[in-house]
Amino acid sequence: MTTSARRAALCAALTERGLAGVLVTTLVNVRYLTGFTGSNGALLVPVEGEPVFFTDGRYRDQADEELPDVAHVIGRDLLTGAAERMASGRWGLETHTLSVDGHHRLVELAPDVELVAAGRVVEELREVKDEPEIEALRRACDISTQALEQVLAGPLVGRTERAVARDLEARMLDLGAEAIAFETILACGDHTAIPHHHPTDRVLARGDLLKIDFGARVDGYHADCTRTVVLGPADDWQKEVHAAVRESQAAGLELLREGVAVSASDAAARGSLQSTGWLDAFTTGLGHGVGLEIHEDPFIAGSHAGKLSSRTVLTMEPGIYVPGRGGVRIEDTVLVTAGAPEVLTTMTKDLLEIG
Repeated sequence: MTTSARRAALCAALTERGLAGVLVTTLVNVRYLTGFTGSNGALLVPVEGEPVFFTDGRYRDQADEELPDVAHVIGRDLLTGAAERMASGRWGLETHTLSVDGHHRLVELAPDVELVAAGRVVEELREVKDEPEIEALRRACDISTQALEQVLAGPLVGRTERAVARDLEARMLDLGAEAIAFETILACGDHTAIPHHHPTDRVLARGDLLKIDFGARVDGYHADCTRTVVLGPADDWQKEVHAAVRESQAAGLELLREGVAVSASDAAARGSLQSTGWLDAFTTGLGHGVGLEIHEDPFIAGSHAGKLSSRTVLTMEPGIYVPGRGGVRIEDTVLVTAGAPEVLTTMTKDLLEIG
């Protein structure tokens, strides 16, 4: 889908809401609708008429290159430029990200315009990926798993968490990633009980659990994957916890299908952990959408009232975390289809015993 087609879909959604247009100020949403990758920009999208893009002088040439089909206005004050071009009627604002000061200024600048919350109208469109987005996610996931397989094939015991994490990140870049998707979470031993542990100079030792949560970014799209292995032969406790997490993930994955309630997947994964006696040790979220942001809509939770749509991409990441002892997480990036979900992070989920 082209950016112009995305803007047309947005206009249809705005019409359903009775809006004359929307001022898009969330940068990731601006990128989705235009292709602009700079750090300062806004997009005015009227239902009737042509969109106008606003940015400052630093991005004049970049705007010419990235937005050849959208008129753009160069100036330091983006809100004033947008307010001057709002016709009468009800206009939507991204009040979930717009600052309070920004909202006050727009009210002052456009006193004859009714300004209302647009809701997460662009984020709702972003939930369902088009083919270029899916292809970028496939590439990001493929680079990620290739890099981890390379790291796990080499020596690990005796190296530090930080060194192994930087090694993994360098390999993703060497394989073609434009950047890492987020700061790598790499933990060994009892550090694995910390869901979002930051790598330290702790040395990996034989017998340790090693948990790695990582991903590559390609064309702005993020991969998200976690694998947990053992450095040497696994003991019975490590095998038990890993098996419980893997069963939970399989139960949740089975229900990531078009038309199925989001809450059903959450219930299945948690029910599996309940049956094995580990539910109280699961202290994080089960999964989230992934795309231009590493965490985006929809979020998998029992409170989610919606149903899954085909071509939505989410993570499924149950875990067990026992403070002072260790933890296991298994996470995949998954494409929802009408049938069985397609796992994009195609790396074994067996409990690997390394070395």
